[in-house]
Amino acid sequence: MKTFHLEIAAPDGLRYDGDAVQLSVRGTEGELAILFGHIPLVTALKAGECRVYVGDAVRRAKYSGGILTVTKETVRMLSAEFRWLE
Repeated sequence: MKTFHLEIAAPDGLRYDGDAVQLSVRGTEGELAILFGHIPLVTALKAGECRVYVGDAVRRAKYSGGILTVTKETVRMLSAEFRWLE
């Protein structure tokens, strides 16, 4: 599958900076799955669990809400609190 560049940041630093196959998060209007080629988008995020699909692995994390920006070049997730569950 095709990948996209993903950056996840919290106030205390960058939590992820690399390629991903999919990002699943909870937007204010419902669940979102971001894949390669997604249309440009800016949306607020509700607190919840996100899933980052990297190859055959899935990394899960808890976050406190925030903002998601999708451009042709990069997907950026900013959250006040973010912690990996593994």
